[in-house]
Amino acid sequence: MSGGGRLTVCALIATVAAACSLLPLVGEVGWILQAALPLAVVAGVGAAARRVPVARPLTVASQVAVGLVLLTALFAREQAVAGVLPSPDVFRRFGALLEAGVHDVGQYAPPAPVTDGIRLMLVGGVLLIGLAVDVLAVTFRSAAPAGLPLLALYSVAAGLSGGGGASWLWFLVAAAGYLGLLLAEGRDRLAQWGRVFGGPKPRPGGPAAFGTPDGSAPAPLRTGRRIGALALGIAVVVPSVLPSLGDGLLGGTSTGEGAGGTISAVNPLVSLKENLTQPADREVLRYRTNAPDLSGMYLRLVSLDQFDGTSWRTSVRGVEDVPERLPTPVGLSPRTGTTEITTNFSAAGSYEQKWLPMPYPATDVDVEGRWRYEPVGRMVVGDDGQTTGGVQYSVSSLVVRPTPEQLAVAPAAPGALLREYTRVPDSLPRDVKATALQVTAEAKNDYERAVRLQDWFATQGGFRYDTKVESGTGVTAISRFLKDREGFCVHFSFAMAAMARTLNIPARVAVGFMPGTPSAGGTVSVSIKDAHAWPELYFEGVGWTRFEPTPSRGSIPEYAMPDAPDAGDPGADETEPRPSAAPSAEPSPQDSCAPQVVGPEGCAGTTPQGAEPPADSGMALGPVLLAVAGGAAVVLLPLTPMLWRRRVRARRLRGGEPLAVWAEVVDSAWDLGVLPDESLTPRRTAERLVREGRLEGAAAEAVHRIAGAVEEALYARVPGAAEGLAAQAGAVRAGLAAAVGRGARLRALLAPRSAARVAWAASHRRAAFTARCGTLLRLPPRLRG
Repeated sequence: MSGGGRLTVCALIATVAAACSLLPLVGEVGWILQAALPLAVVAGVGAAARRVPVARPLTVASQVAVGLVLLTALFAREQAVAGVLPSPDVFRRFGALLEAGVHDVGQYAPPAPVTDGIRLMLVGGVLLIGLAVDVLAVTFRSAAPAGLPLLALYSVAAGLSGGGGASWLWFLVAAAGYLGLLLAEGRDRLAQWGRVFGGPKPRPGGPAAFGTPDGSAPAPLRTGRRIGALALGIAVVVPSVLPSLGDGLLGGTSTGEGAGGTISAVNPLVSLKENLTQPADREVLRYRTNAPDLSGMYLRLVSLDQFDGTSWRTSVRGVEDVPERLPTPVGLSPRTGTTEITTNFSAAGSYEQKWLPMPYPATDVDVEGRWRYEPVGRMVVGDDGQTTGGVQYSVSSLVVRPTPEQLAVAPAAPGALLREYTRVPDSLPRDVKATALQVTAEAKNDYERAVRLQDWFATQGGFRYDTKVESGTGVTAISRFLKDREGFCVHFSFAMAAMARTLNIPARVAVGFMPGTPSAGGTVSVSIKDAHAWPELYFEGVGWTRFEPTPSRGSIPEYAMPDAPDAGDPGADETEPRPSAAPSAEPSPQDSCAPQVVGPEGCAGTTPQGAEPPADSGMALGPVLLAVAGGAAVVLLPLTPMLWRRRVRARRLRGGEPLAVWAEVVDSAWDLGVLPDESLTPRRTAERLVREGRLEGAAAEAVHRIAGAVEEALYARVPGAAEGLAAQAGAVRAGLAAAVGRGARLRALLAPRSAARVAWAASHRRAAFTARCGTLLRLPPRLRG
């Protein structure tokens, strides 16, 4: 097989190997065959065009045309002329399929079904990447830059999959394909210097080939193989032992452990701020509920109960199977009024994280997939890569309605719970406790202390809500916040929980979403900017109780209102009747439907209907295409000088003409720092190149030999045949490169100085055109034609 054919096959294999990383994203594998066959046809067309040969732009154009015809036959046959020729209706069909594919990607979590839109995105994307790899590696003979589109393909797969247990396997497959492409190009480059021999096979008892006693591969070949294997091994092993960087608590994915394992969470401070400050909002959840009031429908993801003075984190705890009925919340007394509600959720496909958003406290969870339950925090967490992307689930939960009197007379928390949730580090600045004591100086009990802290942050302390404030780290972060008095929900919830602990009130921080916004059809939409954090304080008889210290965000619970009856006033009357003491299986008739979610036909009944999927869970097609075009421009524009230089070199050396080869030698020297001097003869130029380029041995002899061939071509009456000039030019270029440093060689590769000839040529053409136009204007009208 020729070098070009070998490169074509290796480029095809490398693309298919990288495309295998997309297999975990979809539920079937037949699409990869539909992508590989058209890709093979397009590669064959390129190989045939290069063998004719035709100009490189025509080769690429023919491949694009054939690829378009194949996509038309696969996905828009009914709209095409004669079933294969593209028409305007074909492109409209492609646009509709791509738009549907983007929507489907946003709706489904991996592995997604292979709809027509997703199939077009997969097949068309692989075909486009394969064409780019073939053009770079085979047409322009630059296998190294061909790794960029392959890397883009693998990066898309890795980003959408969120990581997985077999991700290292797909990386290994993709890396092996790219390495094979590089080896094929290296063999082809070596073959340009002459025939590549592997050496004769040794006869039994005879001498070994090329001095290898055992007849094995020569040392350079063995070294190359070892380097390749070592690089692949390092690339596979090192990521598995280094700590990974997740996408955050509210937007990323991570796996939970199996049965009997544990769970842990990262600090949500950074990810929460990113969600609140991103320029474009997007819907992450949609739900339908029969809750009587939406203001308390906070959707809780995780509780952070470990405070080290610098940050809040969730404890590492054991998980178990999700029970059919969740146990009664810790600390909740039957005497506290509760109402059980039911809420049906539908998560957007693009919203992928391992914690299941639920109202607190949940009593029953109906969800399909690999989910586990952490009983202390009453959290449901995904196991073995399970995420919320595209999940639909139903949650029954309690609306707890404590009265201020109940909270005011709540007895002390149990000893173990009190010790765990009031622990603060010795490094906590003293002004945190001093400020808490000052704010709550006149409070009579823990409930009043909690309300006073909340009111001081929310209304009375002069605090300002601002998401642009830096989160801050270190033990002085809370002190700076109390001094500057500006921040967002993380600052307020963290500070109030820490100050409550200094007052011996059990406290922790909850992270999740605010209730969202009612939308048409009786559903409620929750967007990424509804992400929120709030403190939970423990009161015996009520359990963990929400407070809202963040100004202008969320809603203050009715039991924590500033005008709530004073616990010490026994004559205070309740403003509304208390609900039943025991949790009811269904809401009362008067509370069966929230006014905010009543549809056009009235209330849907005591049991809510299934929540509709989010209407805008994906992204528009226009921004996607614009981003792809921008990314391609960012990648290809810096490579333009290098690609142009390689093309010019190949054209000059292909024919072996002395003048063309000499021009290549001069430009190669220019790229490596030896400026050209057009006033010198070829012989003097050769002497200058030897002197300033520090050429020695074969390289010096080669440059003089080429200069002699040029003089003979210019001045001899019958120039002799010049052979091997291309190989001699390669020797000169190698000698020049060996005499300079690595930085100079890299600059010559990526930003060759001789690329200035393009600007010079354009300037000369513009000057010639201007002169020609001026000459025509000066001629008499009858002579201008």
